[in-house]
Amino acid sequence: MQYVTPDLCDEYPEVEVLEPIFNNYGAKESFGGEVVTIKCHEDNSLVKQQVDLPGHGKVMVVDGGGSLRNALLGDMLAEKAAKNGWEGLVIFGCIRDVDIIMETELGVQALGVVPRKTEKKGIGEMNVPVKFAGVQINQGMYIYADNNGIIVSEKELKMPS
Repeated sequence: MQYVTPDLCDEYPEVEVLEPIFNNYGAKESFGGEVVTIKCHEDNSLVKQQVDLPGHGKVMVVDGGGSLRNALLGDMLAEKAAKNGWEGLVIFGCIRDVDIIMETELGVQALGVVPRKTEKKGIGEMNVPVKFAGVQINQGMYIYADNNGIIVSEKELKMPS
């Protein structure tokens, strides 16, 4: 489905808008779905675990603490996420392998790109509230992203006719 965040904001003025600090990297420039949260810092073990699970209708929201030192997503994890039906990922941190991710049928918004991978220590939390870019995001909320920005809602939104 194609989402247009300005139209959604007009139709649903109660939505929250993330500060405009993200860049759009995935082949799906527009994506949205039910939120699954991960909180981790320079360790993408939980991201790796989640992309192996079915993600139809879901968006992984990863709070990497805004770290610019290590990539929380690379080409192999992005390809697994796409294969398992994830709509996309919003990452408060960095990704790598951006040229391949830009061709992968997945929505990806992140702060930036860095070539260094993370260590896998199994550190992180699932399904916890995360807060970044001025908005608290809880498991089960809905998130929508396009080239205009990222919005969050308590309920599922439908594009206006």
